Amino acid sequence: MSSGKKQSARKPTTGYIIWFLAIICTIICIAVIISGIAVFIGYMVIHPRIPTLSIANAHLDTMRYSQAGLLETAMNIIIRVENDNTKAHASFSDTSFILSFQGLALAKLVANPFDVNKNDSIDFNYVVASSEIPLDSARMHQVDLALKQKVITFDFKGNSRTRWRVSLLGSVKFWCHLNCQLRFHPLNGTYIRSRCSSKSK
Repeated sequence: MSSGKKQSARKPTTGYIIWFLAIICTIICIAVIISGIAVFIGYMVIHPRIPTLSIANAHLDTMRYSQAGLLETAMNIIIRVENDNTKAHASFSDTSFILSFQGLALAKLVANPFDVNKNDSIDFNYVVASSEIPLDSARMHQVDLALKQKVITFDFKGNSRTRWRVSLLGSVKFWCHLNCQLRFHPLNGTYIRSRCSSKSK
């Protein structure tokens, strides 16, 4: 009889603990739901956009190619960084690009960390010059072909890490990537415009 009384005395305490845990779990679930709704409303109102990189313009200032297979180039490349967010400025870091010809690196372009104000853009004007670079037979053939077709193509690849804070949504981080080709008329250095942007197609 005494053991039965002890067991019945413990039941109310166990019941209180279960109810307490149930209330705590309910409160946590409600808080998560409210936070999710707040983030969704904030996204719909602010509608954050990923900052972008693009080639605004370029010009092939110099292109010298000798019969010995030595290539010398100099060009001007303008990279535009755009932040379309109207309510948040964006920070950029680890910005670097590689200019190459047929897999042969000609120059590396870098930038120190920088900020772009909300709904604003910045242009970086890179003057790229390479000394005489010896080409193998395959690349010499590509240059000869480019001169005949009056179009020479360079590869341009790089990236930049961007971060911007959007109100209740907190800090957002993203990598912007550029992977495109720069085409020029070798006779006058005119840039043949084409889409070159980190924005998703």
